[in-house]
Amino acid sequence: MSIPFRMHTVVAALGLAGAALFSTAHAQVKIAMVMPTTGPLTQYGDMVKEGVTTAVEMANAAGGVGGKKIELVSIDDACEPKQGPVAANRVVNAKIGYVIGPVCSGASIAAAPIYNNEGVVVITPSATSPALTDGKNYHFIFRTIGRDDQQGPAAAKFIAEKAKPKKVAVLHDKQSYGQGIASSVRDDLKKAGITVALFEGINAGDSDYSAVITKLKSAGVDFVYYGGYHPEMGLLLRQAGEQGLKVRMMGPEGVGNPEVNAIAGNAVEGMLVTLPADFAANPKNAAVVAAFKDKKRNASGAFQLTSFAATQALLDSIKAVGDNPAKVADHLHKSTIETVLGPVSWNKQGDLNSFDFQVFQWHKDGSKSLAAK
Repeated sequence: MSIPFRMHTVVAALGLAGAALFSTAHAQVKIAMVMPTTGPLTQYGDMVKEGVTTAVEMANAAGGVGGKKIELVSIDDACEPKQGPVAANRVVNAKIGYVIGPVCSGASIAAAPIYNNEGVVVITPSATSPALTDGKNYHFIFRTIGRDDQQGPAAAKFIAEKAKPKKVAVLHDKQSYGQGIASSVRDDLKKAGITVALFEGINAGDSDYSAVITKLKSAGVDFVYYGGYHPEMGLLLRQAGEQGLKVRMMGPEGVGNPEVNAIAGNAVEGMLVTLPADFAANPKNAAVVAAFKDKKRNASGAFQLTSFAATQALLDSIKAVGDNPAKVADHLHKSTIETVLGPVSWNKQGDLNSFDFQVFQWHKDGSKSLAAK
């Protein structure tokens, strides 16, 4: 099916394993995708890839941006903070002026000074840590997703007003993303008068969390919030069930990954997760959703449409002011751009002025539904 393209509603960039996916002799605008193509978090890179790929196919089919085709280059940072600067230097050395990504907060925080100092426009569709932008005075760093200090209060409000537990444990993975959002949830729960009986870090990558589950049982908690990613959440769910700990568990968008089902098994049923609103359900996005389906891609995942929106914003700005990163950054700061997320605009430090997080219930068949309580 042929879908009409409009620059204010679509655009993009993507590549694989260091090779340009759509590179041709006519490609003139280079955009890097910085994402994990190795390591345990590659599925988050896949989500971003789906969003950007769909958009770039539509953009290039319609003639590219300003009559120029888009060349897409993929660079792996494994979602590792130590690899973030390495990936950033690869972008700079390749003389690429635009990045969609990085995907994870830790790698984004580590790489951001290089991108900003070198004048590379970065739009991350998935890094939510406030530490990426707070107090940094970056001019070239933007997001098309909300921050943890927006997501955390949404989770805490649901826990306090809908779940209504008697005693809560808040766990985290000791990393910038996980600990940051866990701290936000803990603080907001305390403000709401909810008892937080345990606040503790676990080691990401471990395979046995029986010790912390024993602590949870001893503390008598009936609800657990975990700040981190799906590999650890899956193990916590499964091992809690195996050890007879019957509690509800909740996490941020980092646990909202289909792979959590393979790890947790049936114990995943009922897991609560904060995710971006289901923008795929908006009738205005029907043509975009159809384009995803035509390629057997999923528009309803955590980061597919935030990635689509990131590339929309980038190419809309390139169209408006030309292939000039400094002018593109200026344009983003002063503009409101129509995207699949709706109209988006940014504050001085590159954060969205507003963003909608919702609470979903995860099911053992891999589907999700809006959570009522």
